[in-house]
Amino acid sequence: MRKMALTTVSAAVCSISLASPLWAQGPAWNGGYPCGPHMMWWNGGWGGMILGPLLMIFVPAVLIAGLLLVLWRFRPPSTGPSSASPQSPLDILKERFARGEIDKEEYEERRRILSEGNDAG
Repeated sequence: MRKMALTTVSAAVCSISLASPLWAQGPAWNGGYPCGPHMMWWNGGWGGMILGPLLMIFVPAVLIAGLLLVLWRFRPPSTGPSSASPQSPLDILKERFARGEIDKEEYEERRRILSEGNDAG
């Protein structure tokens, strides 16, 4: 699934980038002036000069955001330490006793040692 999504995105980017030189070879209109009789269309206004740079920023930003979204969606699960709060030594001792790893005498002795350590600190 992940490989298919990356293949689709890369195919789309390649087809856009490879088609642009072909668009530049299109036929001219208006007596050979491809932009019409006035500068940058819109009757000589500044609209084309503003829209061009905005699209040059917006289109790659959308493509990059889409690529990051696809990569984030198919990322492997985190294997790092969990965000759970650390346990106290007494909690760990209680768990070991509950699992049967230590007997009652050892539990009582270690609990006494831990409580003495907390009183001294």
